[in-house]
Amino acid sequence: MAHTESAEAVRAERSFIRYSMGQPLLSRERERELAIAWREEGDSEALHLLTHSYLRLVIAIAAKFRNYGLPMNDLVQEGSIGLMQAAERFDPYREVRFSTYASWWIRSAIQDFVLRNWSIVRTGTTAAQKSLFFNLRRLRARIEEQSGQMLDEEGRQRIASELAVDINDVRMMEARLSGSDHSLNLAVGEDGEDEWQSFLPDERPDPEENTRQSHDVAVRHTWIAQALGELDQRERMIIEQRRLRDEGATLEELGRELGVSKERVRQLEHRALGKMRVAISSRTEAPRDLFLENV
Repeated sequence: MAHTESAEAVRAERSFIRYSMGQPLLSRERERELAIAWREEGDSEALHLLTHSYLRLVIAIAAKFRNYGLPMNDLVQEGSIGLMQAAERFDPYREVRFSTYASWWIRSAIQDFVLRNWSIVRTGTTAAQKSLFFNLRRLRARIEEQSGQMLDEEGRQRIASELAVDINDVRMMEARLSGSDHSLNLAVGEDGEDEWQSFLPDERPDPEENTRQSHDVAVRHTWIAQALGELDQRERMIIEQRRLRDEGATLEELGRELGVSKERVRQLEHRALGKMRVAISSRTEAPRDLFLENV
């Protein structure tokens, strides 16, 4: 069954390539005419003719990325998305051919697809890392051909200089491209009884630790609520707005609200905190400074 599906996929791919290569080439004038019809009038037939005439461009660019081990039809599909994006954004009034403009969008779409799917582990996100990913093999092959030996530190430094990246990035990318991803369900050892995931440490808190943490949080909340009950209305308002909110009010803001100076608010806050420390200490055996960690 798998062989049949594979054969069908190959036939479909070849059929698509024949269809794409059979589409007529467009002159600059015809290309511009179709682009204007789509841009100004929303002519879907013009868009169809414009994009289908450059499917051969998608195939040509996609073929350059076959060495990354991804199916050709997937690469072509992503390139076609880039082609459609180019058609949506192309300005026919600029002095540039659509094919030139579309090439950038097609290549960008395919490169992003390769980076997303070539490995489960992300290979790189910055422009420099992407450039390193797509150029390392070519530069390594050129340097090895010139020197007649495997890539050494001097060669890695040449690559780092040419691509304006750190040599450590070159080393890591070289190792990354030389390896491959492994399933966590892959068997370990000859008997195959254990899997790789069996040796991964579980760093999550155990149920007992979760229960203890939840209990501690509940107890601290109770202490604070009881301590707030020892304050008068003005002191409680200062503590709540200064200490119990994500963005606490400033001394100046509270001073204006209460009609007192910033210094007076600071004194009231200090006095209120003192009362709460005493209240917490009198109800528990906890250290007196424990409150400061939570308020």
